[in-house]
Amino acid sequence: MKGPTLIILAAGRARRYGGVKQLAPIGMHGEGVIDLIASDAFAAGFDDVVIVINPDTGPEIIDHVARFWPREHQVSFAIQQHLRGTVDAVLCAMPYLSDKIPFGVSNADDLYGRDAMMQLGSHLGSSANNCLIGFQLDRALVGDLPVSRGTCNVVNGHLTEIVERRNVQATLNGFIAEDGLEPARLNAESTVSMNLWGFQAGIWPLMKRAVALHDFAESPEVLLPVFVGDILGHTPMRFDVLRTSSRCIGVTHAEDLPLAQILVAKDIQAGLRPEFAFS
Repeated sequence: MKGPTLIILAAGRARRYGGVKQLAPIGMHGEGVIDLIASDAFAAGFDDVVIVINPDTGPEIIDHVARFWPREHQVSFAIQQHLRGTVDAVLCAMPYLSDKIPFGVSNADDLYGRDAMMQLGSHLGSSANNCLIGFQLDRALVGDLPVSRGTCNVVNGHLTEIVERRNVQATLNGFIAEDGLEPARLNAESTVSMNLWGFQAGIWPLMKRAVALHDFAESPEVLLPVFVGDILGHTPMRFDVLRTSSRCIGVTHAEDLPLAQILVAKDIQAGLRPEFAFS
């Protein structure tokens, strides 16, 4: 039986990082973030990968994949010509997927961990519901510079709301979000979204509609967490929240790279991932 497809969103310009952060060398042997994501996905039973790229940095990513990824897996590239958000990016990948099978979606600059990817692959092969892999807040921050995180309200294992919190950082007083919302102090064990999703085929018409009706002059992007939040309660679709024990190792700022490398090395030493991305 054919495994599911993973869409990896790699079209971002990485302005805060200052380079092609999807290729940031966080592996013990210089492997990029996207290499380790693909390694985890293949181990979790994903057969195909579609990488959404932009016209500027895309050629570098294409060349990297051609040189380092194993040939036995199908890899396709979809170009997002204009940065109109993650929902539009997923739609750019649609021509490379069957419109009748479920699929996963991940960022290209967040290393989610083997447990997280295994849970996603298993769910796509066994459930008729959409899903979100939920991370514990204190395992979803790298470094001490502020980031955005989507805090999740979960009832009976199902997602009921996502609240985007900005300028989240770890301080001596705990986890603080300096965005004017309450509560300012966040629980370290809060469930947060890191944009690791599983979607059923019925999501395609809703995504198309969301992009078609969006006023891009007012807001330049249609984002997955906002899209999902809008359809919760308005459609019969359910989103199971699968909590993972994995640490999400993200590279948002260039200053995050040394710590990300240390955390990956610790995962390897603990037996949570192989030493080489592709062996």
